[in-house]
Amino acid sequence: MMLKPLGDRLIVEVLEEEELTVSGIVLPDTAKEKPQRGKVLAVGPGARKQETGEYIPMEVAEGDEVIFSKYGGSEIKLGTDEVLILRESDVLAKVANTGGKRKRKLAGATA
Repeated sequence: MMLKPLGDRLIVEVLEEEELTVSGIVLPDTAKEKPQRGKVLAVGPGARKQETGEYIPMEVAEGDEVIFSKYGGSEIKLGTDEVLILRESDVLAKVANTGGKRKRKLAGATA
């Protein structure tokens, strides 16, 4: 089944967090927090301006890795895969990879 999100919605594949802590302890499913990272699979055209009816472009694109609010969106099962349908306002940040495994810098964040 193919899904095309409407308005300012996007479809996200949830990325599972690691099951092992830094000290090597394996976490059971009951101890894990709900994942908040995902990869954008599809993006709608964007919200419309009330005055003119023009689309407002989305800030995320297909393939982006995003951080979203913990309890945002609706879970949908597509065959064996589970995806989330989120509003753009549920997305908190885009993950900016700088290459390598050094410290990650957040897009637009300054210290």
